[in-house]
Amino acid sequence: MSVQQTTVSGRPVYESARLRFLGVDGFDVYNCSVPFTWHGETYLFGRVEPRDQWADSYSLLFRRREQDTYELVERSRQYQLEDPYIFIHDGEMVLGGTHVVKSRGEIAEIVSYFYRGTDPFCLRYFTSGPSGMKDIRLVDLADGKIGLFTRPRSQEILKQYGSESMIGFAEMESLDELDSDAVNGAELIHGIFENGQWGGCNQAYLLDDGTVGVIGHLSNTVHRTEGVDQLSYRNMSFTFDPGTREASHLQVIAGRGDYPAGPAKMPNLEDCAFTTGITRRPDGKVNLYSGLGDCEEGRVVIDDPFAGRKVLSSLTLA
Repeated sequence: MSVQQTTVSGRPVYESARLRFLGVDGFDVYNCSVPFTWHGETYLFGRVEPRDQWADSYSLLFRRREQDTYELVERSRQYQLEDPYIFIHDGEMVLGGTHVVKSRGEIAEIVSYFYRGTDPFCLRYFTSGPSGMKDIRLVDLADGKIGLFTRPRSQEILKQYGSESMIGFAEMESLDELDSDAVNGAELIHGIFENGQWGGCNQAYLLDDGTVGVIGHLSNTVHRTEGVDQLSYRNMSFTFDPGTREASHLQVIAGRGDYPAGPAKMPNLEDCAFTTGITRRPDGKVNLYSGLGDCEEGRVVIDDPFAGRKVLSSLTLA
C-alpha cells in the first residue's frame, strides 16, 4: 500500500480510488451512503442523476461485486432523494436524504425525508424534517437514547454567528419522536466553524467512552478575482460529548485533491468533496468515502480519526 501526502491536511493517504457503478449507464452516482452489510453482503445507497441535470435525483440501492465496484439492485425501490445516508438501530434501518419539491420546473422547497424498515430493498416513509434543512443525522447514545444532529442554515444564522449554517444536537427517546419539532428544538454546537465557514454532520458513530465520533463536511467559498468562485468542501471529523454538548478534536481529514482526479458537474464544484463517512478496516485504518464534484464517489484510506476507541454503532442490518 503506497503512501502519498494529502494536499489538504498533511495526513498520510495510503490508498485512493474511485468507485465504479454498474447498471446505470449514462448516469452519475455520487454522495452515497456509507456501505453497510445485510445478509452477509455489502450494499450502499447512491444518488443517481444525469450529468447535465441538477436536483433531479433518485437514491438507488447497489450491491458490492468487488472492491470499489457496485452493481444496481434492480428490484429495489427508487427513493426520490438526494444525498442518502443510513442509520441502523435495534435491527431496523433508517434511510434519510433530501427530497426536492419543484413547481413549474423550479425548486420550491427542500425537505429531509426518512424511511425505515428491516428490508433495505423496500423501506417505508415515516417522517420529515422542517422545510429547508438538509443533513439531519441520527446516532445511538450510550444511555439508550437517540442523538439527533441538525444543520439549520439561514441569513439569520449567518448574521448572528458568521456562518451560513451551524450544527445542532438534540436527544430522543425513540425514532417515533423524529419530526420537525424535534429538529427545530436542537441546541446549537459552538466552536466548530469560523466566520465564512459552514458544514454539517454526515455520519455519526457511538464510541465506547460514551462520546460520539462525527464525520462531516467543512465548507467555504473561495472568491476569485478572475473566473468562477469555488465552493470548497472538505472532509472533517470531531468528537462530541452529549453530556457537555461540546465538540473537540476538530480536524480536516481529507479534501478533493486526495482522491483521484476527475470531472465536476459545474465549474464551481471542482474542489467539492461532500463527505459520506468511514468504515473501519482490519489494519486499524479506515476507508473514508466521499462524493466528488457532484458526479462521482471516491474512497481513500487514512489513519483512524477515532483511534483507540471502539465504535459501537453498527453498519450491519442482519
